Amino acid sequence: MRDQPSPETLAFVAEANACIAAAQAASLAAGVPIVYKDREGRYVEEYPDGRVFEIRFRPEETGDRHVEIIRELAGSVR
Repeated sequence: MRDQPSPETLAFVAEANACIAAAQAASLAAGVPIVYKDREGRYVEEYPDGRVFEIRFRPEETGDRHVEIIRELAGSVR
């Protein structure tokens, strides 16, 4: 049987998630898009205007070309 996480661990995870959400909101408010994995495991890029795109990385490219947009996703995927 697996042990349950300690209250300290749960508190740490909650605080870390709150910090991540705050950093994402601050980035979007500053006009900077954010990249993350959504609930389905896809890499997505979210823009401050609310548009969300599924993306893939192209490590052989440099600069802005290392991200390829696959398609636009509807609504929030976080």
